[in-house]
Amino acid sequence: MILSLAILMANILCFHLFFFVLHMLFLSQPPTEAHSTGFSFKLIHKNSPDFPFYKSDKKFDEHKFRSFNQVPKKSFVQKGPYTRVTSNNGDYLMKLTLGSPPVDMYGLIDTGSDLVWAQCVPCSRCYRQKSPMFEPLRSKTYSPIPCDSEQCSVFGYSCSPQKLCAYSYSYADSSVTNGVLARETITFSLTDDNPVVVGDIIFGCGHSNSGTFNENDMGIIGMGGGPLSLVSQIGTLYGRKRFSQCLVPFHTDTHSSGTISFGDDSDVSGEGVVTTPLVSEEGQTSYLVTLEGISVGDTFVSYNSSEMLSKGNIMIDSGTPATYLPQEFYNRLVEELKIQSNLIPIEDDPDLGTQLCYRRETNLEGPVLTAHFEGADVQLMPIQTFIPPKDGVFCLAMAGTTDGDYIFGNFAQSNILIGFDLDRKTVSFKPTDCTNQ
Repeated sequence: MILSLAILMANILCFHLFFFVLHMLFLSQPPTEAHSTGFSFKLIHKNSPDFPFYKSDKKFDEHKFRSFNQVPKKSFVQKGPYTRVTSNNGDYLMKLTLGSPPVDMYGLIDTGSDLVWAQCVPCSRCYRQKSPMFEPLRSKTYSPIPCDSEQCSVFGYSCSPQKLCAYSYSYADSSVTNGVLARETITFSLTDDNPVVVGDIIFGCGHSNSGTFNENDMGIIGMGGGPLSLVSQIGTLYGRKRFSQCLVPFHTDTHSSGTISFGDDSDVSGEGVVTTPLVSEEGQTSYLVTLEGISVGDTFVSYNSSEMLSKGNIMIDSGTPATYLPQEFYNRLVEELKIQSNLIPIEDDPDLGTQLCYRRETNLEGPVLTAHFEGADVQLMPIQTFIPPKDGVFCLAMAGTTDGDYIFGNFAQSNILIGFDLDRKTVSFKPTDCTNQ
Protein backbone atom coordinates (compact mmCIF):
# COMPACT_ATOMS: atom_id res chain seq x y z
CA MET A 1 0.00 0.00 0.00
CA ILE A 2 1.31 3.47 -0.84
CA LEU A 3 1.65 5.66 2.26
CA SER A 4 1.71 9.43 2.34
CA LEU A 5 4.46 11.28 4.16
CA ALA A 6 1.87 12.36 6.70
CA ILE A 7 1.01 8.72 7.48
CA LEU A 8 4.70 7.81 7.54
CA MET A 9 5.36 10.61 9.99
CA ALA A 10 2.47 9.44 12.18
CA ASN A 11 3.74 5.86 12.21
CA ILE A 12 7.28 6.83 13.10
CA LEU A 13 6.56 9.84 15.27
CA CYS A 14 9.16 10.25 17.97
CA PHE A 15 8.83 9.29 21.51
CA HIS A 16 9.77 12.78 22.82
CA LEU A 17 8.77 13.48 26.35
CA PHE A 18 5.26 14.83 26.91
CA PHE A 19 5.19 15.02 30.68
CA PHE A 20 7.05 13.50 33.61
CA VAL A 21 5.22 11.03 35.77
CA LEU A 22 8.67 10.19 37.01
CA HIS A 23 10.35 12.93 39.01
CA MET A 24 14.13 13.37 38.78
CA LEU A 25 15.69 10.33 40.41
CA PHE A 26 18.62 10.85 42.76
CA LEU A 27 21.58 8.78 41.65
CA SER A 28 23.23 7.80 44.91
CA GLN A 29 25.30 4.96 43.50
CA PRO A 30 27.50 5.86 40.53
CA PRO A 31 28.21 3.35 37.75
CA THR A 32 31.16 1.18 38.66
CA GLU A 33 33.09 -0.57 35.93
CA ALA A 34 34.63 1.03 32.84
CA HIS A 35 37.54 0.15 30.60
CA SER A 36 37.87 3.14 28.27
CA THR A 37 38.14 6.92 28.21
CA GLY A 38 35.28 6.97 25.73
CA PHE A 39 33.47 4.75 23.33
CA SER A 40 31.51 4.82 20.10
CA PHE A 41 28.59 2.96 18.58
CA LYS A 42 28.12 2.15 14.92
CA LEU A 43 24.75 3.01 13.41
CA ILE A 44 23.67 0.44 10.83
CA HIS A 45 21.00 0.97 8.22
CA LYS A 46 17.93 -1.26 8.55
CA ASN A 47 18.58 -2.79 5.13
CA SER A 48 22.23 -3.59 5.82
CA PRO A 49 23.31 -7.25 5.97
CA ASP A 50 24.74 -6.38 9.42
CA PHE A 51 21.22 -5.60 10.68
CA PRO A 52 20.05 -8.51 12.90
CA PHE A 53 16.65 -8.70 11.18
CA TYR A 54 18.04 -8.23 7.64
CA LYS A 55 16.10 -9.71 4.73
CA SER A 56 17.81 -9.48 1.37
CA ASP A 57 14.56 -9.09 -0.56
CA LYS A 58 12.93 -6.51 1.73
CA LYS A 59 12.89 -2.79 0.92
CA PHE A 60 12.80 -0.02 3.48
CA ASP A 61 9.09 0.52 4.16
CA GLU A 62 8.53 -1.28 0.84
CA HIS A 63 9.82 1.78 -1.04
CA LYS A 64 13.02 2.26 -3.00
CA PHE A 65 15.43 4.48 -1.15
CA ARG A 66 18.31 5.52 -3.39
CA SER A 67 21.67 7.06 -2.59
CA PHE A 68 21.90 10.80 -3.08
CA ASN A 69 25.22 11.66 -1.47
CA GLN A 70 25.63 15.41 -1.80
CA VAL A 71 27.97 16.05 1.14
CA PRO A 72 31.74 15.96 0.48
CA LYS A 73 33.59 13.01 1.95
CA LYS A 74 35.17 13.81 5.31
CA SER A 75 37.29 11.62 7.52
CA PHE A 76 36.01 10.55 10.92
CA VAL A 77 38.57 9.09 13.30
CA GLN A 78 37.30 6.55 15.82
CA LYS A 79 39.51 6.97 18.88
CA GLY A 80 37.64 4.45 21.00
CA PRO A 81 36.00 1.05 20.51
CA TYR A 82 32.61 0.75 18.81
CA THR A 83 29.60 -1.51 18.70
CA ARG A 84 26.59 -1.99 16.45
CA VAL A 85 23.46 0.17 16.38
CA THR A 86 20.72 -0.32 13.82
CA SER A 87 18.35 1.92 11.87
CA ASN A 88 14.69 1.05 11.92
CA ASN A 89 11.58 2.72 10.47
CA GLY A 90 12.88 6.25 10.75
CA ASP A 91 14.44 5.80 14.18
CA TYR A 92 17.79 4.47 15.35
CA LEU A 93 18.28 1.40 17.51
CA MET A 94 21.32 1.21 19.76
CA LYS A 95 22.46 -2.25 20.75
CA LEU A 96 23.09 -2.84 24.44
CA THR A 97 23.23 -6.04 26.40
CA LEU A 98 21.50 -6.27 29.76
CA GLY A 99 22.30 -8.47 32.71
CA SER A 100 24.56 -11.37 33.53
CA PRO A 101 24.65 -13.40 31.37
CA PRO A 102 24.12 -10.56 28.86
CA VAL A 103 20.97 -10.42 26.74
CA ASP A 104 20.86 -8.31 23.57
CA MET A 105 18.60 -5.26 23.67
CA TYR A 106 17.92 -2.93 20.74
CA GLY A 107 16.51 0.32 22.10
CA LEU A 108 15.33 3.45 20.31
CA ILE A 109 17.78 6.33 20.75
CA ASP A 110 15.74 9.29 21.97
CA THR A 111 17.30 12.64 22.87
CA GLY A 112 13.81 13.84 23.77
CA SER A 113 13.43 11.68 26.89
CA ASP A 114 15.52 10.33 29.76
CA LEU A 115 14.42 6.91 30.96
CA VAL A 116 16.24 3.80 29.74
CA TRP A 117 13.80 0.91 29.70
CA ALA A 118 13.22 -2.51 28.16
CA GLN A 119 10.27 -4.86 27.91
CA CYS A 120 10.54 -7.44 30.69
CA VAL A 121 9.07 -10.82 31.59
CA PRO A 122 6.42 -11.17 32.93
CA CYS A 123 4.59 -8.73 30.69
CA SER A 124 0.88 -8.26 31.31
CA ARG A 125 0.33 -5.88 28.40
CA CYS A 126 3.18 -5.66 25.93
CA TYR A 127 3.46 -4.92 22.25
CA ARG A 128 4.73 -7.71 19.99
CA GLN A 129 8.51 -8.01 20.07
CA LYS A 130 10.46 -10.14 17.61
CA SER A 131 13.34 -10.93 19.95
CA PRO A 132 12.95 -12.50 23.41
CA MET A 133 12.13 -10.11 26.24
CA PHE A 134 14.53 -9.53 29.10
CA GLU A 135 13.98 -11.96 31.98
CA PRO A 136 15.27 -10.31 35.16
CA LEU A 137 15.13 -13.49 37.25
CA ARG A 138 17.76 -15.04 34.99
CA SER A 139 20.26 -12.24 35.59
CA LYS A 140 22.73 -12.48 38.48
CA THR A 141 23.21 -8.70 38.51
CA TYR A 142 19.57 -7.56 38.41
CA SER A 143 18.67 -5.61 41.55
CA PRO A 144 15.17 -4.09 41.85
CA ILE A 145 14.89 -0.86 43.83
CA PRO A 146 12.58 -1.30 46.85
CA CYS A 147 9.78 1.21 47.32
CA ASP A 148 10.87 1.98 50.89
CA SER A 149 14.32 3.07 49.71
CA GLU A 150 15.30 6.72 49.90
CA GLN A 151 15.51 6.91 46.10
CA CYS A 152 11.90 5.80 45.75
CA SER A 153 10.09 7.23 48.75
CA VAL A 154 11.61 10.71 48.95
CA PHE A 155 10.35 11.53 45.46
CA GLY A 156 6.93 9.99 45.89
CA TYR A 157 7.21 6.88 43.73
CA SER A 158 4.54 4.27 44.26
CA CYS A 159 4.86 0.70 45.45
CA SER A 160 4.16 -2.35 43.39
CA PRO A 161 2.38 -5.32 45.03
CA GLN A 162 5.85 -6.79 45.48
CA LYS A 163 6.99 -3.67 47.40
CA LEU A 164 9.21 -2.53 44.53
CA CYS A 165 9.63 0.99 43.20
CA ALA A 166 6.98 1.29 40.49
CA TYR A 167 7.22 3.82 37.65
CA SER A 168 4.96 5.08 34.89
CA TYR A 169 6.35 7.03 31.93
CA SER A 170 4.29 8.59 29.14
CA TYR A 171 5.15 10.11 25.76
CA ALA A 172 3.48 12.67 23.50
CA ASP A 173 2.19 10.05 21.08
CA SER A 174 0.34 8.35 23.98
CA SER A 175 2.89 5.56 24.24
CA VAL A 176 3.28 4.39 27.83
CA THR A 177 5.63 2.15 29.78
CA ASN A 178 4.90 0.89 33.30
CA GLY A 179 7.12 -1.28 35.45
CA VAL A 180 9.68 -1.22 38.21
CA LEU A 181 12.99 0.58 38.52
CA ALA A 182 16.05 -1.57 38.97
CA ARG A 183 19.81 -1.56 38.80
CA GLU A 184 21.51 -3.70 36.20
CA THR A 185 24.81 -4.25 34.44
CA ILE A 186 25.01 -3.02 30.85
CA THR A 187 27.62 -4.35 28.45
CA PHE A 188 28.65 -2.51 25.31
CA SER A 189 30.02 -5.15 22.94
CA LEU A 190 32.42 -2.75 21.36
CA THR A 191 34.59 -5.54 19.99
CA ASP A 192 34.57 -9.28 20.51
CA ASP A 193 37.72 -9.07 22.64
CA ASN A 194 37.14 -5.83 24.52
CA PRO A 195 33.59 -5.36 25.84
CA VAL A 196 32.88 -2.37 28.08
CA VAL A 197 30.91 -3.25 31.21
CA VAL A 198 29.09 -0.62 33.27
CA GLY A 199 27.40 -1.67 36.48
CA ASP A 200 24.59 -0.18 38.57
CA ILE A 201 22.76 1.47 35.69
CA ILE A 202 19.22 2.44 36.71
CA PHE A 203 16.68 1.33 34.12
CA GLY A 204 13.00 0.59 33.85
CA CYS A 205 11.90 -3.02 33.62
CA GLY A 206 8.69 -2.53 31.66
CA HIS A 207 5.91 -5.00 32.49
CA SER A 208 3.08 -3.12 30.73
CA ASN A 209 3.92 -1.18 27.58
CA SER A 210 1.84 0.11 24.70
CA GLY A 211 1.99 2.63 21.89
CA THR A 212 3.44 3.17 18.43
CA PHE A 213 6.17 0.56 18.68
CA ASN A 214 7.11 -2.04 16.09
CA GLU A 215 8.37 -5.57 16.57
CA ASN A 216 12.05 -4.58 16.36
CA ASP A 217 11.76 -2.09 19.24
CA MET A 218 12.76 -3.59 22.58
CA GLY A 219 12.50 -0.38 24.57
CA ILE A 220 13.85 3.18 24.58
CA ILE A 221 17.30 4.50 25.46
CA GLY A 222 16.73 7.98 26.81
CA MET A 223 19.55 10.33 25.83
CA GLY A 224 18.14 13.56 27.27
CA GLY A 225 19.71 15.81 29.86
CA GLY A 226 18.07 14.38 32.98
CA PRO A 227 19.86 12.23 35.60
CA LEU A 228 18.17 9.03 34.44
CA SER A 229 19.42 9.28 30.86
CA LEU A 230 22.19 7.03 29.62
CA VAL A 231 24.58 9.89 28.90
CA SER A 232 24.06 11.34 32.40
CA GLN A 233 24.60 8.01 34.14
CA ILE A 234 27.80 7.08 32.33
CA GLY A 235 29.10 10.48 31.24
CA THR A 236 31.48 11.20 34.11
CA LEU A 237 33.20 7.85 33.59
CA TYR A 238 34.45 8.99 30.19
CA GLY A 239 35.60 12.57 30.70
CA ARG A 240 32.36 14.49 31.07
CA LYS A 241 28.69 14.29 30.17
CA ARG A 242 28.72 14.62 26.41
CA PHE A 243 28.09 12.56 23.29
CA SER A 244 28.04 12.98 19.54
CA GLN A 245 26.03 11.36 16.78
CA CYS A 246 26.44 11.06 13.03
CA LEU A 247 23.31 9.70 11.38
CA VAL A 248 23.24 8.35 7.84
CA PRO A 249 20.35 9.47 5.63
CA PHE A 250 17.58 6.88 5.55
CA HIS A 251 17.63 6.59 1.76
CA THR A 252 21.35 5.91 1.47
CA ASP A 253 23.41 2.88 0.49
CA THR A 254 22.39 -0.07 2.66
CA HIS A 255 25.99 -0.90 3.60
CA SER A 256 26.57 2.57 5.07
CA SER A 257 26.60 3.26 8.76
CA GLY A 258 26.94 6.15 11.17
CA THR A 259 28.19 6.42 14.73
CA ILE A 260 27.36 7.57 18.21
CA SER A 261 30.20 8.32 20.62
CA PHE A 262 30.46 9.14 24.31
CA GLY A 263 32.89 10.97 26.57
CA ASP A 264 36.32 12.00 25.40
CA ASP A 265 35.82 10.42 21.98
CA SER A 266 32.78 12.57 21.21
CA ASP A 267 34.51 15.90 20.69
CA VAL A 268 33.29 17.78 17.61
CA SER A 269 36.11 20.00 16.41
CA GLY A 270 38.00 21.16 13.34
CA GLU A 271 37.12 23.11 10.23
CA GLY A 272 33.47 23.89 9.69
CA VAL A 273 32.27 23.44 13.27
CA VAL A 274 29.58 25.84 14.51
CA THR A 275 28.15 25.90 18.02
CA THR A 276 24.90 27.09 19.55
CA PRO A 277 23.99 27.37 23.25
CA LEU A 278 21.52 25.06 24.91
CA VAL A 279 18.64 26.88 26.57
CA SER A 280 17.56 25.67 29.99
CA GLU A 281 13.92 25.68 31.03
CA GLU A 282 12.61 24.60 34.38
CA GLY A 283 11.33 21.05 34.25
CA GLN A 284 12.80 20.46 30.77
CA THR A 285 15.64 18.02 30.13
CA SER A 286 15.38 18.01 26.34
CA TYR A 287 17.87 19.84 24.11
CA LEU A 288 16.33 23.24 23.41
CA VAL A 289 18.07 25.68 21.07
CA THR A 290 17.08 28.95 19.41
CA LEU A 291 16.20 28.92 15.70
CA GLU A 292 16.23 32.43 14.23
CA GLY A 293 15.06 31.43 10.78
CA ILE A 294 15.77 29.34 7.67
CA SER A 295 17.26 30.62 4.44
CA VAL A 296 16.05 29.25 1.12
CA GLY A 297 19.04 29.83 -1.08
CA ASP A 298 19.97 33.44 -0.31
CA THR A 299 16.50 34.43 0.92
CA PHE A 300 16.10 34.57 4.69
CA VAL A 301 12.76 33.48 6.14
CA SER A 302 12.47 34.61 9.75
CA TYR A 303 11.13 32.32 12.47
CA ASN A 304 8.70 35.01 13.59
CA SER A 305 7.12 37.50 11.22
CA SER A 306 6.38 40.13 13.86
CA GLU A 307 6.66 39.13 17.52
CA MET A 308 9.86 38.92 19.53
CA LEU A 309 11.93 35.75 19.07
CA SER A 310 11.72 33.33 21.99
CA LYS A 311 14.85 31.59 23.25
CA GLY A 312 14.81 27.80 23.20
CA ASN A 313 12.04 27.72 20.59
CA ILE A 314 12.89 24.32 19.08
CA MET A 315 14.07 20.93 20.34
CA ILE A 316 16.73 18.76 18.70
CA ASP A 317 15.18 15.31 18.83
CA SER A 318 16.79 12.15 17.48
CA GLY A 319 13.53 10.28 17.93
CA THR A 320 11.39 12.39 15.57
CA PRO A 321 12.04 11.97 11.83
CA ALA A 322 10.33 15.12 10.52
CA THR A 323 11.00 18.74 11.45
CA TYR A 324 7.97 20.50 12.98
CA LEU A 325 7.74 24.29 12.74
CA PRO A 326 5.15 26.88 13.77
CA GLN A 327 2.41 26.79 11.13
CA GLU A 328 2.80 30.41 10.07
CA PHE A 329 6.58 30.08 9.73
CA TYR A 330 6.18 26.82 7.81
CA ASN A 331 3.70 28.41 5.39
CA ARG A 332 6.11 31.24 4.54
CA LEU A 333 8.97 28.76 4.13
CA VAL A 334 6.95 26.60 1.72
CA GLU A 335 5.98 29.61 -0.40
CA GLU A 336 9.63 30.56 -0.82
CA LEU A 337 10.54 26.95 -1.68
CA LYS A 338 7.88 26.90 -4.38
CA ILE A 339 9.31 30.07 -5.91
CA GLN A 340 12.89 28.83 -5.97
CA SER A 341 12.35 25.19 -6.92
CA ASN A 342 11.07 26.01 -10.42
CA LEU A 343 8.97 22.84 -10.28
CA ILE A 344 5.24 22.20 -10.30
CA PRO A 345 4.01 20.86 -6.91
CA ILE A 346 1.77 17.80 -6.82
CA GLU A 347 -1.79 18.86 -6.07
CA ASP A 348 -3.83 15.93 -7.37
CA ASP A 349 -2.72 13.10 -5.05
CA PRO A 350 -4.99 12.65 -2.01
CA ASP A 351 -2.42 10.35 -0.40
CA LEU A 352 -0.03 13.28 -0.08
CA GLY A 353 -2.43 15.74 1.49
CA THR A 354 -1.24 19.33 1.66
CA GLN A 355 2.48 18.65 2.01
CA LEU A 356 4.91 20.05 -0.54
CA CYS A 357 5.79 17.26 -2.99
CA TYR A 358 7.25 17.00 -6.48
CA ARG A 359 7.27 14.26 -9.09
CA ARG A 360 10.94 13.32 -9.42
CA GLU A 361 12.88 10.14 -10.16
CA THR A 362 15.85 11.55 -8.25
CA ASN A 363 16.05 14.05 -5.42
CA LEU A 364 15.90 17.77 -6.01
CA GLU A 365 19.09 19.57 -6.99
CA GLY A 366 18.12 22.60 -4.94
CA PRO A 367 17.44 24.91 -3.31
CA VAL A 368 19.78 24.52 -0.35
CA LEU A 369 18.31 25.44 3.03
CA THR A 370 20.29 26.95 5.90
CA ALA A 371 19.02 26.64 9.45
CA HIS A 372 20.11 29.72 11.38
CA PHE A 373 20.51 28.72 15.01
CA GLU A 374 21.84 31.29 17.47
CA GLY A 375 25.52 31.60 16.51
CA ALA A 376 25.41 28.57 14.21
CA ASP A 377 24.37 28.41 10.55
CA VAL A 378 23.75 24.80 9.49
CA GLN A 379 23.43 24.08 5.77
CA LEU A 380 20.86 21.47 4.75
CA MET A 381 21.12 19.78 1.37
CA PRO A 382 18.04 18.30 -0.37
CA ILE A 383 19.04 14.83 0.89
CA GLN A 384 18.35 16.18 4.39
CA THR A 385 15.15 18.05 3.58
CA PHE A 386 13.30 16.01 0.91
CA ILE A 387 12.41 12.32 1.21
CA PRO A 388 10.60 9.87 -1.11
CA PRO A 389 7.38 8.53 0.48
CA LYS A 390 6.78 6.53 -2.70
CA ASP A 391 8.36 5.92 -6.09
CA GLY A 392 8.81 8.98 -8.26
CA VAL A 393 7.83 11.44 -5.53
CA PHE A 394 9.91 13.61 -3.18
CA CYS A 395 8.30 15.57 -0.34
CA LEU A 396 9.52 18.19 2.08
CA ALA A 397 10.34 16.44 5.37
CA MET A 398 8.89 19.30 7.39
CA ALA A 399 5.43 20.12 8.64
CA GLY A 400 3.60 22.95 10.31
CA THR A 401 1.97 22.61 13.71
CA THR A 402 0.08 24.77 16.18
CA ASP A 403 0.57 22.60 19.27
CA GLY A 404 3.71 24.39 20.45
CA ASP A 405 5.99 21.36 20.16
CA TYR A 406 8.57 22.45 17.60
CA ILE A 407 11.23 19.92 16.65
CA PHE A 408 14.38 19.74 14.55
CA GLY A 409 13.96 16.14 13.42
CA ASN A 410 16.47 13.47 12.54
CA PHE A 411 15.88 13.66 8.77
CA ALA A 412 17.51 17.10 8.93
CA GLN A 413 20.17 15.87 11.38
CA SER A 414 21.58 13.27 9.01
CA ASN A 415 25.03 13.80 7.47
CA ILE A 416 25.93 16.17 10.30
CA LEU A 417 28.25 15.31 13.17
CA ILE A 418 26.32 16.72 16.13
CA GLY A 419 27.90 17.01 19.57
CA PHE A 420 25.80 17.47 22.71
CA ASP A 421 27.78 18.77 25.69
CA LEU A 422 25.64 18.69 28.82
CA ASP A 423 28.31 20.25 31.04
CA ARG A 424 29.14 23.17 28.76
CA LYS A 425 25.50 23.44 27.64
CA THR A 426 26.25 23.60 23.93
CA VAL A 427 25.39 21.78 20.72
CA SER A 428 27.96 21.71 17.92
CA PHE A 429 27.43 20.88 14.24
CA LYS A 430 29.93 19.79 11.60
CA PRO A 431 29.00 18.84 8.00
CA THR A 432 30.09 15.23 7.65
CA ASP A 433 29.53 12.35 5.27
CA CYS A 434 28.21 9.96 7.89
CA THR A 435 28.26 7.10 5.37
CA ASN A 436 32.06 7.26 5.20
CA GLN A 437 32.99 6.01 8.65
